Amino acid sequence: MSFDLGRGRTLDDALGAIGITTGPGSELPPLPDAAMSSPRAGQFDPRAWFKDPTRRFEIEIGCGKGTFILETSEHEPATNFLGIEWAREYYLYTADRLRRVQAANVRMLHTDAGDFLRWRVQDAVAHVIHLYFSDPWPKAKHHKNRVIQHRFLAEAWRVLIPGGELRIVTDHDELWAWDREHFDVWTNPDRWTQVPQQVRDLWPMPSKPFDELAFTPPAWVGEGQTVATNYERKMCVDRPPHACVLKKRD
Repeated sequence: MSFDLGRGRTLDDALGAIGITTGPGSELPPLPDAAMSSPRAGQFDPRAWFKDPTRRFEIEIGCGKGTFILETSEHEPATNFLGIEWAREYYLYTADRLRRVQAANVRMLHTDAGDFLRWRVQDAVAHVIHLYFSDPWPKAKHHKNRVIQHRFLAEAWRVLIPGGELRIVTDHDELWAWDREHFDVWTNPDRWTQVPQQVRDLWPMPSKPFDELAFTPPAWVGEGQTVATNYERKMCVDRPPHACVLKKRD
């Protein structure tokens, strides 16, 4: 299925400059066979993909048409941003937009974000993980596809630096109820045993991995908006979306 985002124009992801190259001998080589017995064997530091790896590093999961990552990278030039998008046409559209403005602090990756965090990213590298308006997967049989799961929260906690933030926004009430149930477990030590044992046994984690904070919109966002994405401007006219921040405890 094509959304014709380029309106007939070829979209260029500028591989090696904006788009991350994948495959043998590339920036993201195939997962090594050793990862099947040693899950950390394929992990590395994605900050190495940027000209200055010492800069603050943030990840956006599900960039859509790229409005948020385009705007925030322009307003925060001293921060490196990695955008991850599963839908190839949206990945190409966002990467092409970034190429045209010659963004110097953004890279784009076409992959499944959950698998990427789990198998490829080293511990404590990201200052922020942004998750805005993710697919609600409304049918019960598809709930397993939702981004917020106990395993994802464990990986996000591991990948964030101490004090790092997972920032979440959604306008979908039922998805928000699902998210809230998970957040309450990960911010309440009295409910920690409700996290599946196999997740709690992954690596040492405190019984209260996150603190929940109020969501503060970026300084560049206009009045009455949360993250100023195309989706928010179109779908959240009558009421603001749900939003919160999970901060990794030091």
